[in-house]
Amino acid sequence: MGSDVKLRVSGIEKSFPGVKALDKVNFEVRKGTVHALCGENGAGKSTLMKIINGIYKPDAGEIFIDEKPVKIQNPIVARSMGIAMIAQELNFIPEMSVEENIFLGRLPVDGMGRVKWGEVRKKTEELLQSEHLPYKATEKLKMLTTSDIQMLEIMKAISNDASIIVMDEPTSSITQKEVELLFKKIDILKAKGCAIVYISHKMDEVFRIADDITVFRDGTVVKSMRAEDTNIDEVIALMVGRRMENVYPKEEIAIGESMLEVEGLKSGQLFEDVSFHVKKGEIVGFAGLVGAGRTEVMRCLFGLDPIDGGTVKVHGKEIQIKRVSDATNAGMVMLSEDRRRYGIIPMRSVKENASLAALEKFFYGGRAHKKEETELVAKYFDKMSVKTPTQDTPIQSLSGGNQQKVLLAKWMMREPEVLILDEPTRGIDVGAKFEIYKLMTETAQAGKAVVMVSSELPELIGMCDRIYVMCEGHIAGELQRSEFSQEAIMMYATGTHSIIQE
Repeated sequence: MGSDVKLRVSGIEKSFPGVKALDKVNFEVRKGTVHALCGENGAGKSTLMKIINGIYKPDAGEIFIDEKPVKIQNPIVARSMGIAMIAQELNFIPEMSVEENIFLGRLPVDGMGRVKWGEVRKKTEELLQSEHLPYKATEKLKMLTTSDIQMLEIMKAISNDASIIVMDEPTSSITQKEVELLFKKIDILKAKGCAIVYISHKMDEVFRIADDITVFRDGTVVKSMRAEDTNIDEVIALMVGRRMENVYPKEEIAIGESMLEVEGLKSGQLFEDVSFHVKKGEIVGFAGLVGAGRTEVMRCLFGLDPIDGGTVKVHGKEIQIKRVSDATNAGMVMLSEDRRRYGIIPMRSVKENASLAALEKFFYGGRAHKKEETELVAKYFDKMSVKTPTQDTPIQSLSGGNQQKVLLAKWMMREPEVLILDEPTRGIDVGAKFEIYKLMTETAQAGKAVVMVSSELPELIGMCDRIYVMCEGHIAGELQRSEFSQEAIMMYATGTHSIIQE
């Protein structure tokens, strides 16, 4: 045990009703290093980080900072000890301004208890300038994208002069350019002697920036090692308890006639002249940089945003989509990219969240048929491998991957003809990803149409039959399976393909 250890936890235990989240966990982070935490969703990583940040209290065990035992009662105490945390799920108040968000919980006040807004504004503008972020201090968070808010959260954590920084999936919602900025910032923090805990399911990132790696499985530490002494295959095998030979369970499926046909779709300044089709048994991908318009197209198809022009046909029949019910009645469902904001109802049980979209199956004859609801939910949970203590457990206490599978179960209960998945594997582990890919394959095998929006090019290449690439609000190109490559996708996504063609 060297004196270079900044943070150490010893014998940490934590239980929730029906589940032991952490069991005798020992873990340490050295000064000036990045320690990556790997493990499937529900393995206990985020629970341990919440204990370190004072959000949860451990049932047993001790925490040491600079080898001195500490009691972290709440996040304010954690902050005073030099601990900062970037949470995986973005918790923010949409009506709050950028400056209010950055100084939340630490607003400077004068002797009369009044907030020094001039100082807040000045410091916020200095921070935004130093981080090259193009927002105004007074701008409301609801006007920013998920990617913008993630960058603000990163900036807020770093601006606290913390010596221990926890980053829980910090790159799940940001562009590659912003990822590079974050990695440069991490190098600066390491040089200052900061201890960084980095949680990510992106193995290429882990091996690029980590000095040490600890693998969690089922609430226990399986192994801690230097990054240089291991490899991606070993880490994945330790995470899932087995070697995964084929990460993408893509199968050859007979392609039928067109299921979804979109022609000349337009919505305000967001996108225009978007035309594409998806056939029965086909998995069609949508690639593009953040802001290209992929999510906006899907939101319009699902009735969340208005359509200004163009036609949509399902099964050859034109449909008018004004609201979500128009889409669902036509057999089209969508899994949103932001499960926290648009997917789950946090305080409700997993059963209520799952059965919400198919209530007409259980309500008939003037009453609710609870037994049928419980049985159907159990059937789909079994199919999706949802891990939950009971069906009555609040969904917010489940891991991110299990929340995602509950939301998938919700839409699959409607037995859709067209399944739209917007970033379905964001922030979830290798095992849960595999189960979602398997479900996509099974849906296609059943003669349905699957649309997948993803920023992860390997999964698009691994799972899709065709890929449409969007750039600045229009479709820049279409690739057949034989033409797939990351280079080809990026050329269309950045608008360089047409320049090269000329």
